[in-house]
Amino acid sequence: MSKVFVPTASADAWKQFLAEPAKQWKSGFSAKTLAHCWEDAAKQPGSLPREIAAMLLPHGGDPELLLALPEYKVALPGSSRGESQNDIFALARVGDRTFAIMVEGKVREPFGDKIGDWLKGASNGKRERLTYLCQVLGFSQPPPDQTRYQLLHRTASAVIEAQRFKTDAAAMIVHSFSREKLWFNDFVQFSSLFGAGNEVKASDALVAVRSNGKPTLFLGWASGDYSYLEN
Repeated sequence: MSKVFVPTASADAWKQFLAEPAKQWKSGFSAKTLAHCWEDAAKQPGSLPREIAAMLLPHGGDPELLLALPEYKVALPGSSRGESQNDIFALARVGDRTFAIMVEGKVREPFGDKIGDWLKGASNGKRERLTYLCQVLGFSQPPPDQTRYQLLHRTASAVIEAQRFKTDAAAMIVHSFSREKLWFNDFVQFSSLFGAGNEVKASDALVAVRSNGKPTLFLGWASGDYSYLEN
């Protein structure tokens, strides 16, 4: 991935970075919904969607978006498909702290394979990657089979980039526009691996799940503005 980035002129500029633009860029789907929401927020003071800003506020003060990069790839070891393509990577200042944030947009799309299914007939490369992700997140053993693999590598991406940019904190936030909160139970199950399953059940709360780590790691589920489903 190039390390040179250019500003966007509109939400439509995000489309070119999708893996399957014709399939993914549709009204009511997460890619287009997320792009319009974040582009609108970029025109406002603080430059963050209000639900994301509200989650960050208790953790240091008024948040300010420093940059946001759509469809941001983080390299992972293992097979040839060794990247985590995150919907948004954001750097934000919250009071006197900086946060590296990976944002996973959702409407009706699931979190992909469960680890048990992902590992069926797994290559050595896949197993190498899983070991690496567990090390990044501080797990002494692989997560249970029902854990969604996507949540694992998205969260690890936040930690990897927080360490690379030397930020104070890392966060993985699911920015959901689902009225039914689809797949929320998968998120709670993943959070329970850190002992924070009950804490994240509080709607739109950003929870420190590894406060003694470097960096501090947060998880959160943000409920987006449903009007963006019409874009």
